[in-house]
Amino acid sequence: MEQRHLGRTGLRVSRIGLGTLTWGRDTDENDAADLLKVFWEAGGTLVDTADVYGDGESEYLLGRLVDSLVPRRDLVLATKAGSVPDPERRFDGSRGHLLDALDASLTRLGTDYVDLWQVHAFDPWTPLEETLGALDLAVSSGRARYAGVSNFCGWQLAKAATWQLAAPGTRTRLASTQMEYSLLQRGVEREVLPAALDLGVGLLPSSPLGRGVLTGKYRHSTPADSRGGSEHLAPFVAPYLDETANRIVEAVATAADGLAATPLQVALAWVRDRPGVSAPIVGARNAQQLGAALSVEALSLPREICQALDDVSAPVHRYPDQDWSTL
Repeated sequence: MEQRHLGRTGLRVSRIGLGTLTWGRDTDENDAADLLKVFWEAGGTLVDTADVYGDGESEYLLGRLVDSLVPRRDLVLATKAGSVPDPERRFDGSRGHLLDALDASLTRLGTDYVDLWQVHAFDPWTPLEETLGALDLAVSSGRARYAGVSNFCGWQLAKAATWQLAAPGTRTRLASTQMEYSLLQRGVEREVLPAALDLGVGLLPSSPLGRGVLTGKYRHSTPADSRGGSEHLAPFVAPYLDETANRIVEAVATAADGLAATPLQVALAWVRDRPGVSAPIVGARNAQQLGAALSVEALSLPREICQALDDVSAPVHRYPDQDWSTL
């Protein structure tokens, strides 16, 4: 699999990443082992998790498999901290919480360091410089090699990345930002992606297949064994089952027919090759699904197909999101 630099850093990652959101909850150890082995054998390196996935079980399960199944040196392990199970305060970006969470993650993962440590979301109740100071401490102590953020809007990302660049040598530049991005969700193109491109921050798209909808599996019905058919994930899929999404899915299916490919391959190739994207993070239920996603390595979309998909899925950009002089 082709490797790419993560943002403007020396860290190289596979251009498709493996997500572990369901590990330890819907994905058991046997299935997780199959997924990790298939991913590694295909040349994949970037494996993404978080301390809250499966209430920590995702990290624990991944830690059990690393070294026993796949050499630690062959993987780029990425995890996140900052989300908390508190309805009054969903995110905690305080220095104390973040560093305690990192130590707990390292214990579950069974490793001395993570390659990429990410703040899971912006915490409006903690000064941003305190949150970023935790990233600096994690890197300077050797517990993390690189740092990034997740779910930061445009101004939040620009402020954080600029703060980290203000004193080179003493602060850790942001390597990445992880955001939902697909043909069904192009909101990052308004401000997040321009900021990332300007500041040298790599984009790691989550849900690059539109929460599974872009595979075409929901075109005629909701499969009982799909996320949309499960009790706890159905609300996650539901927003992308409207008429607007249907129109985009049909366009993807049409493009796939013309290319002798699958809708999954077309949708994933589109987002993988967007400017600023380092590696879409793919979550698969089993090794067969993952193999289908990894087969996109051989596909590059023709310019005409990309343009057609751009047109049918184009978000509405109005003042001040686009150059005011063109309005």
